[in-house]
Amino acid sequence: MIRLLALLIGLVPLIAAGPSAAHELRPAYLDIHETKAGDFAIVWKTPALGEMRLGLYVRLPETCQPIGEPVNSFEAGAFFERWTARCPDGLQGRSLTIDGLRTSLTDVLVRLASADGSTQVARLTPEMPSLAITASQTTFEVAQTYFVLGVEHILLGFDHLVFVFALMLLIRDRWMLVKTITAFTVAHSITLAGAALGLISLPQKPVEAAVALSIAFVASELARSQSGQRRLSETYPWVVAFAFGLLHGFGFAGALKEIGLPQTDVALALLTFNVGVEAGQLLFVATILLAVRASSALLAIPLGPVRMTASYMIGTMSMLWLITRIESFWS
Repeated sequence: MIRLLALLIGLVPLIAAGPSAAHELRPAYLDIHETKAGDFAIVWKTPALGEMRLGLYVRLPETCQPIGEPVNSFEAGAFFERWTARCPDGLQGRSLTIDGLRTSLTDVLVRLASADGSTQVARLTPEMPSLAITASQTTFEVAQTYFVLGVEHILLGFDHLVFVFALMLLIRDRWMLVKTITAFTVAHSITLAGAALGLISLPQKPVEAAVALSIAFVASELARSQSGQRRLSETYPWVVAFAFGLLHGFGFAGALKEIGLPQTDVALALLTFNVGVEAGQLLFVATILLAVRASSALLAIPLGPVRMTASYMIGTMSMLWLITRIESFWS
């Protein structure tokens, strides 16, 4: 538990540095959309290290030629490059490569949308920096890609993990913790599916700010629980988890909307992304429980001061998130 608190303390400078610092851990994103036969609109988004651009560059097949000059911009802690390319023979059966990826620590999400509505989504890594472009993905490839994206998204989503961590500190009873995590899962699955399918929607920036506020609320409840007064969040924590889970689902949907869903396997992609999110969440919960058990066996640490310290650390981080996300409304 002491190590976990040290981790939280160490994250404060990262969060205080603003959204740009957090993006160092996020993947780059390449979107290629075929506007008409042989013409492709390309958006290349790379994370920033402060004000420095990561040295990652898109290498299209040799038959592709740019049309006009690219348009560059810096938005929300990332560099964007937009241009149009003409590939007379199309992209099917060819490959693209991300130069510089082998020596980096990030991944690249690639989405290709054809003029006929079909899509291909892939994740490139330092070990596999090239993509063979196919007419369509197999069912297994779709499931594997979206499952990994779901796991990756939750494990890089510090705000969602901190919320779950705060719930774990707040709830003393293991059975109640299971019900609470289940309620959180069911709730964000509902809004994730609804938002990804376009049935419901909320603007992303206010949602991200509200997610930070939800973490601050749980941190406040955790701090007040030390007084011995029984609160609603302790008596019925699954109600709080369900209510805020609906909100967090919109946050998950934001990432899925950016990636997009394959037209031929919408249900499968949505299901496996959500299963990936839950697998990552369960992995996090199991890791925390094992760490707590190991710490309790090795060190006799009273949990009261630990919970109080953690509540202030979590509250501080969540308010820093809230401030930076409100500031982003005008950026």
